[in-house]
Parts: sequence; C-alpha cells; structure tokens
Amino acid sequence: MDLIQIASIIGAEFDGENFEITGMNTLKDASKTELSFVSNSKYLKDIQNSNAGAIIVDNNTKEYIPDGCRALVVDFPYWQMATLSKYFAPKIEDETLPHAKIGEGTQISQKAEIAKGAVIGKNCMIMAHVYIGANAFIGDNTVLYPSVTVYRDCKIGSGCIIHANTTVGSDGFGFATNKMGEHKKIYQNGNVVIEDDVEIGSSTAIDRAAFGTTLIKKGVRIDNLVQVGHNCVIGEYSVLVSQSGISGSTTMGRNVVMGGQSATAGHLSIAPFTTLAARSGVTKSIQKSGLTFAGFPLMEHRLWLKLQAKIAKLIQ
Repeated sequence: MDLIQIASIIGAEFDGENFEITGMNTLKDASKTELSFVSNSKYLKDIQNSNAGAIIVDNNTKEYIPDGCRALVVDFPYWQMATLSKYFAPKIEDETLPHAKIGEGTQISQKAEIAKGAVIGKNCMIMAHVYIGANAFIGDNTVLYPSVTVYRDCKIGSGCIIHANTTVGSDGFGFATNKMGEHKKIYQNGNVVIEDDVEIGSSTAIDRAAFGTTLIKKGVRIDNLVQVGHNCVIGEYSVLVSQSGISGSTTMGRNVVMGGQSATAGHLSIAPFTTLAARSGVTKSIQKSGLTFAGFPLMEHRLWLKLQAKIAKLIQ
C-alpha cells in the first residue's frame, strides 16, 4: 500500500512524498519501506535511530521524527496501528504456493495435513492429526507427535521433539483498547523460530510475534502446559517447567530455569543462569547473572527462606 492510502484508512495528517509501504515493523527493525508506530514516551529514544520510512505518531511525538522519515499524525497511534495490521496480514493458507516439499526418509501419517509452501526435512516423523501451515519449515530428524499444530511461516530446527497437542505460532494476545473500552485485534504478522535440539512437552503454546520473531534458541527444554508470549526470546539451554508463563517481549539469557507456575511480566530481561523457584513472580528485569529467586514480590531465595521461617514463628 502507498502512504496516501494508509493515511486515508487511519485518518492521518500527511504532508510529503508518497511511496509504497511493504509492511509494518518495530522502530528498531523497520526498513525504509516499512511503517512503524510510537504509542509510549519510553520509546522516544528509538525514533531517532529508526530506519522506518514512516511512523504513526500523535501531536506530542511528531517533533521527534528524524529527517527523511514521514510522520502520520493521529490521536491514538496504538489503535490505528491495530487498524492497519489487518491490511498487512498474510493469507492463512495460500493455494498459489507450490506443493509442500518432503525430505528423503520422512514418514508422514495419512491423517496429517501439510499446507502448500511447507518444507519438511529428512528423516522426520510427522504423526496423526499434525497440521503444518503455509510456508512453515521443519528441519531434519524432527519428531512431531499427534495433534501438534505449526502455524504458517513458523520454523522448527533439526533434532527437535514436540509432544502432542502443542501449538507453535498461534496469535499473540494483542489488542488495542480505546477510551470506550472497546478492543481491536492486532494481527500477529510475525512468526516463531525454534532452533535445533529443542524439546517441547504436550499442550504448550508458543505465540507468534506481532512483528518479527518469537525465538526459542537451541537446546531449550520446555515442559507441558507452558505459555510463551509473543516476541519472547528464550535463551540457549533454558528450562521452563510446567505451568510457567512468559509474558510478551520478555528476553531470557542462556540457561535460565523457571520452576513450576512461575511467571514474568512483559517487556523484561532476565540475566543468564538465573533460577526462579516455583511460583516466583518476576515484575522487574534481572540484571545480575547466576542468582536464585523465589516468592512474590520476588526476592533472593535465601532471604525468602528466612522470611518464611519468621512468618512461621509468628503464627506458632
């Protein structure tokens, strides 16, 4: 779509050269033919370094737009970003794509469904009721147990094992809300990438990114019933235990361990070799590596044990 069309759809003020926009992306990752947005003042610093061709802003942030970038000025940028996300969403399935490519030695159940454009490597095992979406990629020697679902554009590496009923690439929990309390879906137009040697338990959900990629790095181990939100990065060899939940845009270093029912708030970073005991609640970024935490609010594990001992004495 060109900028004039986009400005018309969202009711934006626009004055400048018209050119084609090929997609939407974050401020950090957008190219000169892509559109981005700013809805929070904490991202103002990212505007100056953005390569976006155009940015949706409000009257308070339009002055920060760098030279060579076009400003689309609206009252509520987040709401209008949600409006536009639908226009840039790819087809769920695309019959114009070529037939799926299947590698030598791969076994696929007659009850599985492989969409057009998918690529499956060598010596894989694809069991009954698996669905692999358009343009999805599966590496060599990977096993997908019954009823695994891999949405369009997602990539799974070699030597992976994904157990029954797990979903890779479902839409992230993204929506904009206006002053009336109405919600508008943000179409999740990114994907999920799972690197090599990853094992994922049953009934786990890994959400696709709104823009860009939700990334599970090599060697990760994920238990049953785990939720990984959109745009998360899970570092190499991390371990996520059953019923843990990672909110959107959380970034983990390598070898992070999350105990059962532990959880993070969104947009946090967790240092490498951090251990979170069961039912820990992370509300702030963890900067120092190698520590063990527990409780909610979160505190170092030794301090938490002392606190529990003192509480126990109070009620005796």
